Amino acid sequence: MATIRRIILAFIIVLFAFSTGANISAQSPHVNVLTISGTINPVLIDYVERGIRQAENSGAEALIIQIDTPGGLDTSMREIIQSIVNSHVPVVVYVSPSGARAASAGLYILMSSHIAAMAPNTVTGAATPVSIGDDGTEAAMSDEMKAKVINDAAAYMRSLAESHGRNADWAEKAVREGVSVTEQEALDMGVIEIIAPDLYSLLEQLDGRQVTFISGQTVTLNTAGAAIEDIPMKAIENFLYTIADPNIAYLLLSLATLGIMVEIFNPGLIFPGVLGGISLLLAFYSLGMLPVNYAGILLIVLAIGLFIAEIFTSTFGIFTAGGIISLVIGSMILFQGASPVFRVDPVLIAVVTIIIAGTLTFMVQRTVHTHRKQPHTGREELVGKTAVARTDLTPRGTVFYKGELWNAISENGDVKTGEEVIIKRVDGLTLYVEKKSS
Repeated sequence: MATIRRIILAFIIVLFAFSTGANISAQSPHVNVLTISGTINPVLIDYVERGIRQAENSGAEALIIQIDTPGGLDTSMREIIQSIVNSHVPVVVYVSPSGARAASAGLYILMSSHIAAMAPNTVTGAATPVSIGDDGTEAAMSDEMKAKVINDAAAYMRSLAESHGRNADWAEKAVREGVSVTEQEALDMGVIEIIAPDLYSLLEQLDGRQVTFISGQTVTLNTAGAAIEDIPMKAIENFLYTIADPNIAYLLLSLATLGIMVEIFNPGLIFPGVLGGISLLLAFYSLGMLPVNYAGILLIVLAIGLFIAEIFTSTFGIFTAGGIISLVIGSMILFQGASPVFRVDPVLIAVVTIIIAGTLTFMVQRTVHTHRKQPHTGREELVGKTAVARTDLTPRGTVFYKGELWNAISENGDVKTGEEVIIKRVDGLTLYVEKKSS
């Protein structure tokens, strides 16, 4: 009995120690950190929402979003802002590292944060909606529609700035005039609250600040010495974010084109077809998250059709030329009308065009060469070959060729046994031959 009591007592002590340690760990202050580096697209919506939920559930003092972006999609930006505005944990948007920027959609996200911060040598601004800029598709937009888009964006920006007591006049100016400011100018003008060279300095400056949520609740931050816990993207999120890039999407589409063309030219290789099919599906996913111009997609599809037609027809390069022209034009307008960050690099277009044109030229040459080549199998390969007469051909008889006896008819006179003849044509199982001249 004494042994059992000692075991129970030891178990209670261990359980108490574990519980006490867990409570201490849970009560120690910590902040969670998300990192956004690149364009604003739909993949980031889930990433930010997951980060906010994790920070709320773990009792984090704050959620810091490190951001470096040239802008992105308006719809994705607005969903991210909704998550930030309705968050139950203080959200700090930090333009970092040095040399980073929060342009266009990035400025809206910065203005939506409970506390806005920037690292030295960073900039923010240039929030004019690109859909009313000077880049092609906007010419069809009426002045009235342009004014509506600008007014909507300006009102949205002013509302975000005013809700956190920031310089709403400058924020509106960033929309209407596309102005930008450095971190020091932003601090002096009341656009941001903090300049910090790194996360540890940011935490020191955040300590003791009060944050008011949309519900009216006010909390005081306790971040001095808080532990920093990164929340990285999941592997699948990172992969999808990577391919949701216009250049990657274009590469996938080009790889799909090459794979399908090679598989059609060489049925049964399997690997090019599988690679092309996978690339095509990934390209569809990527293009589905980007502001695509459907005329560009149709031109690229037309180019693929012309390339395939060139392989099976003799157009002396007409289909190839048309396909190249269609591919180049389609590539250039694939994302026309979108932000410059959603444009395909012209150098990439040139490289892909050269590779596809070179591959197609090689396949067409192979096809022509194959069609002109003397057959190596079947009866057709007998034409032009030399056989030996096994009987007199007067004009009928038999000849011997590669271990086989054939019925033969001489077309230029009698042939004696043992003389060589040239096979001129084949009709069923009969060879038409001519005596081989000396």
